[in-house]
Amino acid sequence: MNSPLPEPALAIAAAADAPAVLEARGLSYAHGAAGPVFSHLSLSIRRREIVALLGGSGCGKSTLLRVLAGLARPAKGEVRFLDTVQAAPHPRSALVFQQASLLPWLNLADNVGFGLDFAHQPQTGKAARDERIKAAIAAVGLAGREGAYPAQLSGGMAQRTALARALARQPELLFADEPFSALDAITRAEMQSLLVDVVHRWHTAALLVTHDIDEAILVADRIVLMGGRPGRLLHEWTVDIPRNREDHPEAVGALRLAILGALRHAS
Repeated sequence: MNSPLPEPALAIAAAADAPAVLEARGLSYAHGAAGPVFSHLSLSIRRREIVALLGGSGCGKSTLLRVLAGLARPAKGEVRFLDTVQAAPHPRSALVFQQASLLPWLNLADNVGFGLDFAHQPQTGKAARDERIKAAIAAVGLAGREGAYPAQLSGGMAQRTALARALARQPELLFADEPFSALDAITRAEMQSLLVDVVHRWHTAALLVTHDIDEAILVADRIVLMGGRPGRLLHEWTVDIPRNREDHPEAVGALRLAILGALRHAS
């Protein structure tokens, strides 16, 4: 099930039967005098695929996500989004971070719609904009709470709102940087299931950064293991365990042991 990645490019190719929404080739990034964060990384993400970028703290996962999302420029290599070289965040991508970062003076609906009128976003009429907001709120199970303010929301509801804000952009690719790590175990499990559901129903793709092996196994269609300093892509696994994966403990346990073994071998 697992396979080491070939040197030197450490390329992870998308499956041949689905087009790639994002392709990154030969990426390197450095923080000034601190030296390289990662180098010679390549990664593809295909449509309607959830890829989990798994690794320990400090290996460069979040920095790689920022480069892939267009928030930082690589020192070398290029990122192609929808077959176009990306030089800045693309209007058909969206980000969800660990903190919901809702604006406290806006109600839930206005937080979900925040940014849709920015110049780099495709311009829509008010009716179409309102429909996008309504559909995104319904998708995350918050219909009826449109008038609530952030102070009235639980942590899980706030993170659902942040996910709805991303969905309202109708993204081709959703970038998620440890979005559930601050939630309690029950809410986190609910949000993991919700992420899988909305990605498949909205026909988007997702790159989930996580350090949690179990989260990666339960959520992802493909797991990419990152490690080392500077960071490199070490292994990948295609997760072919049927959903709901909690119903297949032996397969989940075997994959977990394979990932742990790869981590030990890399350390």
